[in-house]
Amino acid sequence: MNINELKQKFIDKYGESGADIRVFHAPGRVNLIGEHIDYNGGYVLPAALEFGTTLIIREREDNKLQLASTNMSYEGTLDTSSIGKEKTGEWTDYPVGVMVELQGKGVKVTKGYDFLYHGEIPNGAGLSSSASLEVLTGYAIQSLEGVKDIDTVQLALLSQKAENEFVGVNCGIMDQFAVANGAEDHAILLMCDTLEYEKVPFRTGAYKLVIGNTNKRRGLVDSAYNERRSQCEQALAILKEQLPALNYLAQLTPEQFVTLQDHIKDEKVRQRAQHVVEENARVLASVDALRDNDLETFGKLMNASHESLRYLYEVSCEELDVMVEEAQRIPGTLGARMTGAGFGGCTVSLVHEDDVERFVSEVGAAYEARTSLKGDFYVCGVGDGVKELKEAK
Repeated sequence: MNINELKQKFIDKYGESGADIRVFHAPGRVNLIGEHIDYNGGYVLPAALEFGTTLIIREREDNKLQLASTNMSYEGTLDTSSIGKEKTGEWTDYPVGVMVELQGKGVKVTKGYDFLYHGEIPNGAGLSSSASLEVLTGYAIQSLEGVKDIDTVQLALLSQKAENEFVGVNCGIMDQFAVANGAEDHAILLMCDTLEYEKVPFRTGAYKLVIGNTNKRRGLVDSAYNERRSQCEQALAILKEQLPALNYLAQLTPEQFVTLQDHIKDEKVRQRAQHVVEENARVLASVDALRDNDLETFGKLMNASHESLRYLYEVSCEELDVMVEEAQRIPGTLGARMTGAGFGGCTVSLVHEDDVERFVSEVGAAYEARTSLKGDFYVCGVGDGVKELKEAK
């Protein structure tokens, strides 16, 4: 749906008014490489996607906030004086939670607004639909309330806090950070603990990112996450006896790990630690490859990442493995891997533009034949972070 169509939907819903209609956009995000190492002191390499969430918003003459979405039937109405007084359990808790955090930072919602959100990100696919919604709301409200030079790092942090404390979802910072700070044709090398980050050129040229949604409902994620985290903590405690200055597993190089691994007697615990150390090294090698515009090496590192997540960290599943296997059969695919927490969700592949049509057709058919599930595919490049679409006014 283009901007003019969205504006017409907005007017059809809320009527004409003398106030300006303004348009904002926040992307989805995909993690290109670096899975399950953020909580082990490692780097991640997310990128903002070209598609995401659009907000059409207009100031009202009263203090009412009306929130609606083209994707959801539920609509929320509240007064500026009652922001955060109650939760609904609906999607509107995400933007309302952001307003609560903004007010806590001294950015008051002083006027009423009509909101119409339009999301292009499939919910539950692991492409950060919630982070996109949060960052988008925070940016738009600050813009309309007259905040100059919006700090996108702080915006990411308050959006994360809104999801953690108001919505009640214990997410990390990566999603909101990538959505708020993404840049066209760049990935973000991010240390989640310190928020140290660097924008890395990601010139895909004739290659496209193809996101494959397995449409497998995620199971086991919370219990498996807690178990993996505990195993990593066990490995760290054992290795710390040998290296007292070690604070995180990802501080080890693969060479150091080889010399120390025999101290970890439990094979599963050792494998989890091996994944962390080697995955962090793959992220740093990926950054070197991207700086050299070496997409072939980057693709090989993506493939190696999936193998590690499948066999060492054991957070993949049959559906993810099938989609990756079929993706790697297509001649124009440089690399493919699961992305996100695992046990369902999405894959990300780097595919030559001449082979994208074949990829979607053949991978889709083979995936359905092998799993009885129908996959969805999204072809995109790397886009900007949150912004106002000025030309759309």
